[in-house]
Amino acid sequence: MSRFRLTPTAEQEARLLVHCAHARFVWNLAVEQHSHWRPGRPLPPGYVEQARQLTEIRGEHAWLREGSVTVQQQALRDFAQALRGFFGGTHGKPTWRRAAVHQGFRQVAVRTEHVRRLNRRRGAVWVPKVGWVRFRWSRRPAGDLKSYRVTRDRIGRWHLAFAAVPLPVPAPGDGSTVGVDRGVAVSAALSTGELLHCPGLSRAERARAVRLRRRLARAACGSNRRARLRRAIARLTAKESARRRDWAEKLTTRLAREFDVIRVEDLRIGQMTRSAKGTAASPGRRVRQKSGLNRAILAQGWGLVVSRLEHKAPGRVEKVPAAFTSQRCSACGHVASESRESQAVFRCVACGYGGNADVNAARNIAAGRAVTARGGGTVVRPVNREPRRTSPASPGSRRRNPPVG
Repeated sequence: MSRFRLTPTAEQEARLLVHCAHARFVWNLAVEQHSHWRPGRPLPPGYVEQARQLTEIRGEHAWLREGSVTVQQQALRDFAQALRGFFGGTHGKPTWRRAAVHQGFRQVAVRTEHVRRLNRRRGAVWVPKVGWVRFRWSRRPAGDLKSYRVTRDRIGRWHLAFAAVPLPVPAPGDGSTVGVDRGVAVSAALSTGELLHCPGLSRAERARAVRLRRRLARAACGSNRRARLRRAIARLTAKESARRRDWAEKLTTRLAREFDVIRVEDLRIGQMTRSAKGTAASPGRRVRQKSGLNRAILAQGWGLVVSRLEHKAPGRVEKVPAAFTSQRCSACGHVASESRESQAVFRCVACGYGGNADVNAARNIAAGRAVTARGGGTVVRPVNREPRRTSPASPGSRRRNPPVG
């Protein structure tokens, strides 16, 4: 997906906001229709029926009829796609969209003449009922342009993203393999020995963010002061996100160019960053510590790195189960938790090999011991560790390995 900075005029921005409001209104209507469904009740309307209903309400309401029908119909198509992802188990349930968070719409049936280059730094895109809107031509849009999405972030910046399948980065063809170990103290450790850190906010910027959030907690709801504080916090958040995205793009492009096979840990980031708050009947423990760890994990861009690797190097990314990769010695293969002396120090208790713990884990990942011949992952059980047994004297215990014969 090629993303550009959109620079509309004041009049064009007002019309773009109308498109965003219409798309959000249609989406929320579809969410409301499906929110009333329960097992045993008639099924809610699908896309075809909702499109027919949209035609009826456009005829009744002039303010909705003034908008683009393609933008509104595409919001229904996006909702239908979100439902398919939810029932397919790949995405969450579609929820309500708010004006303070969700500002955007999608346009399909884009042709070549809908995008033109004005000069070396500027281009223009045709938006229905808005006209030609300029954007910064930072690079040439890749692939065949089929559709685009216009979005507005929380600090008022407009972006244009063309939906196009980019060409994969060519592999070097030398059979080289690299392992990537993702962590919090070290964002990405390579099996080559390189330690990489995802850039974030500076110390002064983090301190300023803390001060702004404290002032926001004391600001009255609906006041102009609270709105200014929210915009200031959003600017810092956008700056951190842009730095993380830029780092991930450069890292993944480099790995795709330099190595034929890229192996990473198969981490379930959604489950790892799940809240530990618990329920009222069963409250969680160390909730603040867990929330701090969740923020630290999400700030490293683990999922972004792997997703971009799969886009740029399709078929060359392998996922290795993460079990015992940090406790296994990359020199002799011995597995022991005592070998991990600290976060950064690894010293094997069997052969005496020592080195950086993250690099040692990355080398285990690069070795691909948990990858089968078909490329699928299998759980690796250490051969030098006895299986855990329960005591027969304890109540309710059972033997996991019954005697043979």
